[in-house]
Amino acid sequence: MAYPEKLLSPGEEIKSEFRPHWSGIVSELVVSVIALVVIVVVAIQGFSWGMWAIGAVVLLWLVLVARGFIRWFTTLHVITSERLIHRMGWISKQGKEIPLEVINDVAFSQTAWERIFGTGDLLIESAGTHGQSKYTDIPDPEAVQSLIYQIREQRQHALQAGGASAAGESSASQLATLSRLHDEGKLSDAEFETEKRKLLGGT
Repeated sequence: MAYPEKLLSPGEEIKSEFRPHWSGIVSELVVSVIALVVIVVVAIQGFSWGMWAIGAVVLLWLVLVARGFIRWFTTLHVITSERLIHRMGWISKQGKEIPLEVINDVAFSQTAWERIFGTGDLLIESAGTHGQSKYTDIPDPEAVQSLIYQIREQRQHALQAGGASAAGESSASQLATLSRLHDEGKLSDAEFETEKRKLLGGT
């Protein structure tokens, strides 16, 4: 279930997208294996009440396990060139987006058990109303932390370069206007030179 590209803004690119680590559904997997074993045993033994037992096991599985699988399958973390996106839900959905430029700090934590399985938590601290956001069962959280920092720096450089480029284009446009006014005789030589020095940062 990939993130829909139609929801991206113009020029925005997906850098990474992933579901929570499979360790987050270990209990669901264990219960599923036990349920499958029970169903197979009952079916092989051919008990008269076997169909009732299988039906009860399936119903119990749906109540205890299916919801966890659906939550895991429909949860998606997306890192783009502009923001972090967290989405979850199938019929009813919820999501959260954090622009890269408001992120102040990204920390990760792993227990000994989580290090063995390559999972952990991410704590993202951002400015404004976002505050702290904690995401659990993140695959290789240290690598994700590093990726977020790299993309954030690229984003900041791009914004700075865009601002400088816009400023340069604005100065060039104003200089062209001054030249046109001078050529039309609406600015004297002295006025043209004075305004040009101001525009170019001279005295």
